[in-house]
Amino acid sequence: MDLKDQLKNLFPEHKESLETPKENSNIWLQDDPILCKYEKRKGKPITILDGYTGATSDFKILAKEIKKKLSVGGSFKDDKIIIQGDYRDKIMAMLKEKGFKVKRVGG
Repeated sequence: MDLKDQLKNLFPEHKESLETPKENSNIWLQDDPILCKYEKRKGKPITILDGYTGATSDFKILAKEIKKKLSVGGSFKDDKIIIQGDYRDKIMAMLKEKGFKVKRVGG
């Protein structure tokens, strides 16, 4: 008897759903490109995303998705996403995949 059978015995009225959660695709896409910058702060590399003109909540959702996919730390301050490390190429590829225009700034 595996775990699924045990759960069916415990909760007989529960119906199994086959739907998988979809990614949050309702983020507003803008015409202007998002700027992807590279900086060093206190000797450590960071990637900064700037220039999003949509709702702050959408930008926070986007920051959370990026941090989760790259498994890195970061923050959202002053309408900028700050990601720890130099991940410009990966972030730009992810944003282009979502439909954003991205512009690389600096080195």
